[in-house]
Amino acid sequence: MSIENKWHHLTVESITESLGTDKQHGLSPSAVNKHREEYGSNTLPDKAVTPEWKKFVSHFNDILIYILLVAALVTLILGHYIDTVVILLVAVINAVIGYIQENKAEKALEGIRNLLSLQATVLREGIRAEIDSEHLVPGDIVILKAGDKVPADMRLYQVERLKAEESPLTGESASVEKQTAALPEETVLGDRTNMVFSGTSISSGTARGIVVATGEDTEIGQINRSMKEVEDMKTPLLQQIDTFGKMISIVILVLALVLFGFGLLIHDYDWGELLLSVIGLTVAAIPEGLPAILTIILALGVQTMADKKAIMRTLPSVETLGAVTVICSDKTGTLTKNEMTVKSVITRDKLINVTGTGYKPEGELIEEETDESAAVKGGLKALMTAMMTVNDAEIQEEEGQWIVRGDPTEGCLITLAKKAEHNCEALDLLSKIPFDSEYKYMAGLVEEEGQKKIYLKGAPDRLLDMADLEAESEERAYWEEQVRRRSRKGERVIAAAVKVVDSSLTEIDHEDVSGGLTLLGLTGIMDPPREEAIEAVRVCREAGIQVKMITGDHKETALAIAKQMGITDHDDVIEGRELDLMNEEEIKQAVSQSDVFARTSPNNKLQLVEALQKNGHISAMTGDGVNDAPALKRADIGVAMGIKGTEVAKEASEMVLVDDNFSTIVNAVREGRRVYDNLKKTILFILPTNGAEAFLVMGALLLGLDMPLTPVQILYVNMVTAVTVALALAFEPLEEGSMSKPPRKADEQLLSPYYIFRILFVSLLIGGIVMWMNGELQQTYSLAHVNTVTLHAIVFAQLFHLFNVRNERHFSLNRHFFENKAAFIVSALLILFQLIVTYVPFLSEALGLYPIEAFYWLFPLGLGLIVFIVVEIEKYLTHHVFKRK
Repeated sequence: MSIENKWHHLTVESITESLGTDKQHGLSPSAVNKHREEYGSNTLPDKAVTPEWKKFVSHFNDILIYILLVAALVTLILGHYIDTVVILLVAVINAVIGYIQENKAEKALEGIRNLLSLQATVLREGIRAEIDSEHLVPGDIVILKAGDKVPADMRLYQVERLKAEESPLTGESASVEKQTAALPEETVLGDRTNMVFSGTSISSGTARGIVVATGEDTEIGQINRSMKEVEDMKTPLLQQIDTFGKMISIVILVLALVLFGFGLLIHDYDWGELLLSVIGLTVAAIPEGLPAILTIILALGVQTMADKKAIMRTLPSVETLGAVTVICSDKTGTLTKNEMTVKSVITRDKLINVTGTGYKPEGELIEEETDESAAVKGGLKALMTAMMTVNDAEIQEEEGQWIVRGDPTEGCLITLAKKAEHNCEALDLLSKIPFDSEYKYMAGLVEEEGQKKIYLKGAPDRLLDMADLEAESEERAYWEEQVRRRSRKGERVIAAAVKVVDSSLTEIDHEDVSGGLTLLGLTGIMDPPREEAIEAVRVCREAGIQVKMITGDHKETALAIAKQMGITDHDDVIEGRELDLMNEEEIKQAVSQSDVFARTSPNNKLQLVEALQKNGHISAMTGDGVNDAPALKRADIGVAMGIKGTEVAKEASEMVLVDDNFSTIVNAVREGRRVYDNLKKTILFILPTNGAEAFLVMGALLLGLDMPLTPVQILYVNMVTAVTVALALAFEPLEEGSMSKPPRKADEQLLSPYYIFRILFVSLLIGGIVMWMNGELQQTYSLAHVNTVTLHAIVFAQLFHLFNVRNERHFSLNRHFFENKAAFIVSALLILFQLIVTYVPFLSEALGLYPIEAFYWLFPLGLGLIVFIVVEIEKYLTHHVFKRK
């Protein structure tokens, strides 16, 4: 069944004829079999599962690892088995870390399947029966009641006070009143009140409907298909590391081939020994410890965010947060409190603002433009009495939290009455007219002060008509103007009225209130913005991050909240049906110009995310329902709600908010920027080690000297500095002013020109001094003796360089020097490791080290101190004298 069929627009008669069914009897067995052959079963297709071994092997899919594996193969052929084992061990450790930290099962489709109902009540050949929902076919007649999960998309033809909870699909929190009349063809999903959809639930009432779509043809099925079609986006960091890896691999391979040929032709090296030396160069130049340390830093960032109520489901997403340029947020519960609150009361002679939010009965009624508490007189008291009496909800305190039992709109009216400074209690009802969407009001007969009265509350336009107010009358004009004012502020207006009736009346119906009412007043209700979210929006603007509201709510409400929060300062709102009529270029332009999108469909959200990405943005998208899943998956950062979010939304996202609060996203962005800065510092720290080692090996080959370090020793230096000293950089705090800068560009290079200069400068500095020292020592001491001092010299140079890197622009010896205690802990650990590998016999033998005398430790210490001082001078000259931008 094509999703293009507008079932909501067709009459019931045309649908029954099209599907060959009957409202009274349903389908015959032969028709059921025919439809099942044509449309298939009412299930969603299974998702292919990737074997665990393939997930593990995928972590070897890196060009730098390929080069290491080739090096391991060559050392194996040459009989250098220790070298082979160590090289392979490094590759396996990297893969294991990546597998453990990044292994996640894609459960989004499974989550969608779990939403489908297990049983359905159908009419077939006039017989009512319970069947498995997977056996439903288009044309089946299904009977629904309160508490049922809707088993397929259905067109309703008989309803009795039916309300459906559709928030998983449409994003709207309020239950939707259903009816049976055909609707205009352009009606958006959230307004299709004659339809119920697979995966939603019935909150009250009963109904009968015709199944019009099953399996993948349902709205949820379309989302399932979209999820499969949406491509996983590679984060900016991963893209840059891929590019960096390819670039460095080409350089290494070309250099190795040139030096191998040079060594054979010029210095007449033994080819086997020369091959080992070239392998040493290759190993030296590859930053094999970098993937492991980057993974660890990202994992620590994940832990920090979890402590701040933002749970990251994928490691690279932590870094992506730092590059976010636009946050697309839902309204209800994320930017707002998801607590209906009366904000204003209007009587015949008073305009009253109400303080306090939520269902907690604390606040005041303040007359507009005065600071005096509103006097509670006749009209106001009667208004409160009406709101309390004609009400099916109740509020109560549980574990310090005030909650509403029943409709949230009715609950906040009780809260209003309790805020008023008088004893207003609900009166006993003698008779009641329940709320009906056709009449748009509810009413109750009471006895008060010896009189019988009917109190009503409902839609203002309906009650004004029932109050017999002439269209041109001054009183009607007053009330209608007040309704318009409150609506423009995003408030939902509820009116209250009263009618005095004869004392003999014991039962009431709609005829008794068709005229003669006296309007008591109006209440303006809204879901107020979170105060912390308003501040978070301000922080986003300061940080150069756009905030866009994409909601299923109505246009006026969305715009009012957006203005209160500072998201927009103009009246431009685009609705979902407008987006449906736009082409790709028009949507790209619309998403650039507008900040508020209302009445959006699942496809609209996906369109907006894709348009933002085509405009060059790194986007974060919030969502909680099944309808949000494709957009969440497509976005660079999908953000699901932890409290009200469905499992489908959570599984499609990279981040889950424990508290459903927009400000938590901003805190996560702040952490993302810190993590990215520290990742860059880590690269700035690690690469000079590889550069210095490569410089030493190249120098030795060019000059015909003995190799200053063996391949195993080089691997040890690379790994020990990466997983100890470099780890300290993960704990560096966010530098001052970082949240006042705009987001980095998506195509910003991981290594800026200054970083390249700094890496080359420090590499030559360390490599040059060590080579000079190595040449001097080789004249007197054995190769093992010299290699040991050389190894320690490089390690200590990096140890001192760590403190250069902690602060990129300013002197390292400043008031923040001792703030990162991890830097001093890992420094002590590194020194301990150096002592152990030097003086523990089996370790020193494995690495080919010599237990040097205490005097020779002065060489590494002196080299480290020289590196620290020279780099600090370079930083000062670069940033203060030459004023690098």
